Amino acid sequence: MLRPGELEIAANAPAAGCSPETAQQFTKGLATHHYENFNVVSWLLPKELHQHFYNVYAYCRWADDLGDEIPDAARALELLDWWDSELDLCYDGKPSHPIFIALNQTIREKNIPKQPFADLLRAFRQDQTTKRYQSWDAMIGYCVYSANPVGRLVLYLCGYRDELRQKLSDATCTALQLANFWQDVSRDLEKGRIYIPVDLAAQHAVTENEIVTRQFSDRYISLMKDLIARTRQLFAEGYPLAKMVDGRLSVDLEMFSRGGVAVLDAIEAQGYDTLNRRPSIGKAKQARLLGSVLLSQLFKKSSSKQPDPISRGSASIPAELPPSHKWVSGSYDNCHAIARSAHSSFYPAFFLLPKPKRDGIVALYAFMRLIDDVADEGHDLAVKQRGLAKWRAALDEAVTGIDQVFDGTVALSLSDSAPNHAAETLPALVDTIRRYNMPTRYLHDLISGAEMDLTIQTYPTFDRLREYCYRVAGTVGLTCTHIFGFKDPRALDLAEKLGLAFQLTNIIRDVHEDFSLGRVYIPDEDLARYNVSVEDFGRNEATLGVRELLRFEAERAWQNYEEGAELLDLIDADSRGTLWLLVHTYSALLARIESLDYAVFGERVRLSKPEKILSIARARFGRHTRENVLEKRDRDRRRAGRSGGRRRAG
Repeated sequence: MLRPGELEIAANAPAAGCSPETAQQFTKGLATHHYENFNVVSWLLPKELHQHFYNVYAYCRWADDLGDEIPDAARALELLDWWDSELDLCYDGKPSHPIFIALNQTIREKNIPKQPFADLLRAFRQDQTTKRYQSWDAMIGYCVYSANPVGRLVLYLCGYRDELRQKLSDATCTALQLANFWQDVSRDLEKGRIYIPVDLAAQHAVTENEIVTRQFSDRYISLMKDLIARTRQLFAEGYPLAKMVDGRLSVDLEMFSRGGVAVLDAIEAQGYDTLNRRPSIGKAKQARLLGSVLLSQLFKKSSSKQPDPISRGSASIPAELPPSHKWVSGSYDNCHAIARSAHSSFYPAFFLLPKPKRDGIVALYAFMRLIDDVADEGHDLAVKQRGLAKWRAALDEAVTGIDQVFDGTVALSLSDSAPNHAAETLPALVDTIRRYNMPTRYLHDLISGAEMDLTIQTYPTFDRLREYCYRVAGTVGLTCTHIFGFKDPRALDLAEKLGLAFQLTNIIRDVHEDFSLGRVYIPDEDLARYNVSVEDFGRNEATLGVRELLRFEAERAWQNYEEGAELLDLIDADSRGTLWLLVHTYSALLARIESLDYAVFGERVRLSKPEKILSIARARFGRHTRENVLEKRDRDRRRAGRSGGRRRAG
């Protein structure tokens, strides 16, 4: 079927119908001489598995080259169909091609189903016809066929067939595939392919033309940060698999995960410009990764004499043993201390929750407080950026056990560069994440929001502002909703709406103060609509145009309050008091601003202490309904003796 010289790796292939010994020698040669990242770890596998891995690798390598090294798409599809027919012959017990002669023995001994092999061919065919992916879901759907079958084949080779391990493997393989995509943007462009989802690029205002013409920008950096955060989340989801397999395979799996994360670190280290440069992991770095994994394996063996409770091929996997109760309990105590010292008016609301949920909310609050402190303290931009990068890496290490952190130039041991209070707070946060099945992507997005505050002073459109609000407030609503407990998936959308409403309320209240700090959150398009200049926010009192503008933003907030209030009916009953208090307090603050005709240029608008106490009492003893959660609005009400504008005292 192949023409002479058409495929490089076919140059030394034996003739069809060769002996099994000759076929196996050929597959071994392909596997040991063809370039692959991290192939150094294959010797760690049991020797009896080596040939089986060579055989499977040869199939995947050959199929990949048929799809990737043949310049004509029609010809590539023709060859992939031929390869599919050879696969059929193999499963019919009539292998002809030398790779399938070798693979046939592996399939029979390990009882491997045909589906993973066929799925890979589906992905390679898709590469011939699909050069763009419109959404993140479409991109993940492609990985189901292009990456996940490889992990499942490895599990079959090692005797694992249960669904749980396969799902964890899928997460890791998808993450590895995505890390390669973000690493290979420049290479894929040369082949006319863009794997960056169109919808995510649009969210960051990056056009296809900018990618094709390799226009590197702050918007591309923002896009790449988003993609990397999502990929890190997938690595975190799949990382437990390494603890659920034989120790030697565990090293391989952990190496692949660490290698993938190292690729993401390398992208960050070169400033996210994958349009013009391809980050790479050198052999020395691979050796260091391998050494750290081997040391961690040795430490585990020396520190624990307990046998592995997970039997090979078991479909029922026991839950992981919880971390030291004393260690985690002390971490929760530290989180409560941070929350108390912040003097937040919402700390009392946490006590309306049962203790386990209360501790979870406090762990979240402490983490978010510490992230805010990094972004708000001092004036050195580079120091702040490095501080947030350290928190991001510390979070990854705490969740996954991967002990690397990016400091802006190189990867360091976390123990040498962990941010302040990380050791005291992260055990409680990780316990909360696991207890309430909370995606860590939300917390990475929160850090991304803090990073936006460091470099972005204005927002051209409301869509861009919405993205910021999601990161700094929507993520809070999402994480809290996981702790509150819910069954209806609509709850998460409603939580985002409430987060947006809360943040818009803060933006309206603090518009004058934010201007003094060099930040303007009101979108440029809204400023133009009401003929308001940025300098108007620096006046001593609000102009008529500013008030109309803020009234417009308030209507946006009210719409989100009214839609998001439905969340109250969708969360666990024991959490409704806390959510009621939060929504009621924020909506009361907006109603107060509205009653003052948006006179927010003087002393900060607040609720009085008696008002707060009354709200807490209603949250503790009253009924929690959608009808009474929002403060009643009275737009015509004015404080007696007050003019519309107020001057700062003194």
